[in-house]
Amino acid sequence: MGMAASQARFLGLTARKSNVEYEGQQINQQRTTLANQSANYYNDLLGMSVPTPPSVDSYTKTVYTFNDGALTNTVTSLIAQQDGTYTLSYLSQYEDDFTPVSAATSVVNSDNGTYRVGSVVLRELGQPIQRDAEGKYVGNPPDEYLSSLSKDQLDALEKEEQSYVDLLNEKYGTQQDGWMVRYAENSSTGVWSPYFYKVSELNNGVVDQNNNITSAVSCYTMGSSTKTSEIKGVEGCLIEKDSTGRYISISIPNDAGSFTTYTLTTSTVTDQDAYDDAMNQYEYDKYLYDQSIQEINAQIEIIQAQDKNLELRLKQLDTEQDAISTEMDAVQKVIEKNTESSFKTFG
Repeated sequence: MGMAASQARFLGLTARKSNVEYEGQQINQQRTTLANQSANYYNDLLGMSVPTPPSVDSYTKTVYTFNDGALTNTVTSLIAQQDGTYTLSYLSQYEDDFTPVSAATSVVNSDNGTYRVGSVVLRELGQPIQRDAEGKYVGNPPDEYLSSLSKDQLDALEKEEQSYVDLLNEKYGTQQDGWMVRYAENSSTGVWSPYFYKVSELNNGVVDQNNNITSAVSCYTMGSSTKTSEIKGVEGCLIEKDSTGRYISISIPNDAGSFTTYTLTTSTVTDQDAYDDAMNQYEYDKYLYDQSIQEINAQIEIIQAQDKNLELRLKQLDTEQDAISTEMDAVQKVIEKNTESSFKTFG
């Protein structure tokens, strides 16, 4: 290899070595950027709050109750006073066995203002019952239940139906168009029960080609329901506790200043609806947490794969740089020999 060729080769190797070193610097900078991104993802993982399932204990409370005849009373508040007495608030519940309740309705047939359920014609509630001279029921079409009643029983039924109207209007709102009624027999007990309908819903019902009302028509009957009233701020009550501090009895004063003592029953009550809502929220939060974890881990895996590729490329550059350095040393020696020969020639 001549002097000029050797020098050209050396310059080419020097430029190539510079390019390799520059590419290596770029790769190291990229790896630093990836390391920073990976660190940020790990910081995000460390900063995430792990959802915890709700404890049923958080939705369970101790409830004190006492009975006063048919009344079941649930204590809602007991506030201690400086004189040692307590101010009591409680809910009083009882079963009302004569109150309107919702009932499953049957198909109602409409025919020019006449309404039927099966063969029974609905009649206007609270209106006088058609009678003959002896006070017995006469109606067209016949009504099996009314036909079975005596004059006295019909008189009592008319008065009872007036109370039905008052109870229905009180519970479901006064109906300007009134109510209609039919009586149906319980096949098991033989007892006849009234069933009530709002006239407004019957008149405004949507009918099909068979004159059956297809829109929703509410139906009611007489049954039992729990009635609740709240008594607040009863002052001057006395509490007896056992050795564990649990309340075992309460004495409530009356207007005359004497006390009535009631035994307190302790129970634990769980607000199941609130607990279920909290558990549903936990499941949703856990889903979002797991999804976030998966997304971050996926990004970290991508970064790790990119860094691995850069690491392999950097090793290739190191190998290439070693080869260039070795070749540059060889060319350098050739140049030195050519230079030495030239000086000897002109020496």
